[in-house]
Amino acid sequence: MPAFVHHISTLTPPFAYHQDFARDRLKDMATDERTKRLIHAIYRRSGIETRHSVYGDFLPGGESSLFKFDEQGTLIPPTTGQRNAVYAEWSRKMAVELAGKLLTEAVAFSKDEITHVIFASCTGFMNPGPDYHIIRELDLPQSVERYTLGFMGCYAAFPALRMAAQFCEANPKAVVMVMCLELCSLHMQSNDHQDTILANSLFADGAAAAIVSARAPAPGHAGYRLDGFMSSLVPAGEADMAWDIGDQGFNIVLSSYVPDLIQSSLRPMVEDVFQQRGLGLEHIDAWAVHPGGRAILDKVEQSLSLPKTALAISRQVLRDFGNMSSATVLFVLKEMLKEESHDEALTCAIAFGPGLTVETALLTRLGVSAPATALHAKGLPVSPAVAYAEHATAATAV
Repeated sequence: MPAFVHHISTLTPPFAYHQDFARDRLKDMATDERTKRLIHAIYRRSGIETRHSVYGDFLPGGESSLFKFDEQGTLIPPTTGQRNAVYAEWSRKMAVELAGKLLTEAVAFSKDEITHVIFASCTGFMNPGPDYHIIRELDLPQSVERYTLGFMGCYAAFPALRMAAQFCEANPKAVVMVMCLELCSLHMQSNDHQDTILANSLFADGAAAAIVSARAPAPGHAGYRLDGFMSSLVPAGEADMAWDIGDQGFNIVLSSYVPDLIQSSLRPMVEDVFQQRGLGLEHIDAWAVHPGGRAILDKVEQSLSLPKTALAISRQVLRDFGNMSSATVLFVLKEMLKEESHDEALTCAIAFGPGLTVETALLTRLGVSAPATALHAKGLPVSPAVAYAEHATAATAV
């Protein structure tokens, strides 16, 4: 039985930093000219204009709530506990606000229908967590099952959606709220390592949530059918992208080799996903690629021989929001639902994370009329699960 994404809602915290301003503030903290030049070059090539954060410490007139300076103007790194305390406060606040927004916007569902909440985050921990507070503060049924996917990184949206689809397959009456919430800016570091400067230039705060169920979207409501998922590991790269917990926040390893590693490995991985379904790259109508950085998008484009316009929405999300870890690809998928296209658009979504891990999802974007199966529309063979989706969708739309 297929599962469907009915609506995606997004939320960013109130403090916005223009990239040039963030660059100059970081340069002010640098202790030598070489580091200042490196910061300038990395930020200039980032492809980002604006990012959001839960703190305004570095804004003009901003109160230093987390990041403070000593008398010599040197940044005093907050401890992991101090950073996590801010995570606990803001993740609760944002999760409840976003869940309420989702339930308001997803008009086909009421809060009493929610059966599961899946919460994904890699930027903090607390228990009871945001999933608990969503149920308590929005008065969801006390029987709602809660699941947390922690510390997976930028690709966590796909395991969360896969889990939601499995719940719907097991119980056709299931209605699953999936939420990815990341407060990456809490883990800003002030050392002069290139990995650190790169991370400081990319990561931002944001959250996205979706409703997943076995009911097809009603005519007039756009959404996605979840057709399949695949996990892959790049043969090399374990030491090039990693995420661990230190005494002064979470530490990221993000080497400059990551884009090249993705370029050399991605195409055979994606082709393997497609071949299992009788597809080729030429059958894909749209690409929803996690904008981990401008260089990563460039290498994905080259690896898959995509036209320059194929990743326009991924680049737009990177420009306007930066890399919000697991929430980012859901921002991309939301924007793609606004695009004018034919009723069924076969969509390939890809995200990357520590390991190097590559997660791929095959989705069918459903338009405003009662949808058919995109694979059948192309005259292509389909798996039994997707063939069943056509029957179930038609039956639900009657």
